[in-house]
Amino acid sequence: MKSAVETLGPTRVKLTVEATFDDLKPSLDTAYRKIGQQVRIKGFRPGKVPPRILDQYVGRAAVLEEAVNDALPKLYTEAVRENNISILGHPEIEVTNFADGDQLVFTAEVDVRPEFELPDYTNLPVTVDDAEASDAFVEEQLGALRERFATLKTAERAAETGDYVSIDLTATIEGENIEDAQATNLSYEVGSDSLVRGLDDAIVGLQAGESKEFETQLRAGDRGGEAAKATVTVRSVKQKDLPELDDDFAQTASEFDTIDELRADLKQRVERIGKMQQGVQARDRVLEVLLDRADVPMPEHVLADEVNYRKQSLEQQLAAAGMTKEQYADMEGRTVEDIDTEIETNARQAIKAQFLLDAIARKEELSVSEPELTDQIVRRARQNGMRAEQYAQEVVNSGGLGSLMSELLRGKALAMLLESATITDASGRPVDLDELTDQFSPAADDEADETDAADDDE
Repeated sequence: MKSAVETLGPTRVKLTVEATFDDLKPSLDTAYRKIGQQVRIKGFRPGKVPPRILDQYVGRAAVLEEAVNDALPKLYTEAVRENNISILGHPEIEVTNFADGDQLVFTAEVDVRPEFELPDYTNLPVTVDDAEASDAFVEEQLGALRERFATLKTAERAAETGDYVSIDLTATIEGENIEDAQATNLSYEVGSDSLVRGLDDAIVGLQAGESKEFETQLRAGDRGGEAAKATVTVRSVKQKDLPELDDDFAQTASEFDTIDELRADLKQRVERIGKMQQGVQARDRVLEVLLDRADVPMPEHVLADEVNYRKQSLEQQLAAAGMTKEQYADMEGRTVEDIDTEIETNARQAIKAQFLLDAIARKEELSVSEPELTDQIVRRARQNGMRAEQYAQEVVNSGGLGSLMSELLRGKALAMLLESATITDASGRPVDLDELTDQFSPAADDEADETDAADDDE
């Protein structure tokens, strides 16, 4: 077998492979055995049919086609190894010459790992949000807690934003009632904009027993996105009755005796969450800084596959929720094109980040030890509700061990970036990630274990 490589671009090559007919002999023998097991010919046991009989029975062309299909992957893999090519994705193979008894010639175009210059990745400057909680933010959290203990009382007036109303709702398109847009005695918070468009504006100003017709656009269901006429009838109007922020409220809503103690605890909790968020932000933003510094050629076929995968995943999630992509875009106040652009941008950045982290891992000669691999398998098995042995077997059987190892190496490379990064908060104060690691390490308590799992999901 002979092979040659032609560079088509920074991330694409073309392999030309020539194999003699003798090179195909093992695959030809395999083809005869496979076909011989499948056919039933009188006078011969399965698998014992002579090749000349099979040629007469199924045709020599069918045998040759089976042999070529068996040989191509093996010859391609050998050519990749022979030319030391770091391939990405699946090749586009074209047979350019083959005849019985003659050589097989084929080409294979495939994306390859790009070569690029690593930027300086030490002491990367990273800015994260402040962890300190302002008094205003603490009061906002206290107000949210107060809302949870609010009661509703009947209001003898017209509905206002923030009220809770009981309504009947109908919608029609060209006189036809739409089942997905019918409701009776439905509790609704005015201003939440969680049902049909224009409902909040229609309700405001109505008293119990009053109705109003309005134009709308349905958001979901079989007729989602279509214009409709809707009628809302208000049955009752209720307003929130908020408790006083005093010591009695503190004793009702918490384990504290005074409102000052409750405020102090809320401030401490908010700052603790803020510190955890600083760690997550630092991880994401140090990678963003590195991405901005690097010029990495993008394998377009790999990018296209990743974009298609992400689009299909989103559409499947939306379909499970009973929504179309158009309805989702409308709900988000964006266009489908906006969403597709965001998907492509995120896919491009994710692939670029993988290349960079892989390159850093190779340069730093990072490795994954057996205990580290075992620990990760145990963690993921627990997250998936499986036994570690079962999860490990599934990873091996699916051929995913290499991907898992690469992912762990990238994690180590990212951790190394964080260790050397210069991290400050928005106010210019240095942030010590070692402090965060000590405070929220997985071994610290069960709550930190849950935090790690949430971070992994992100």
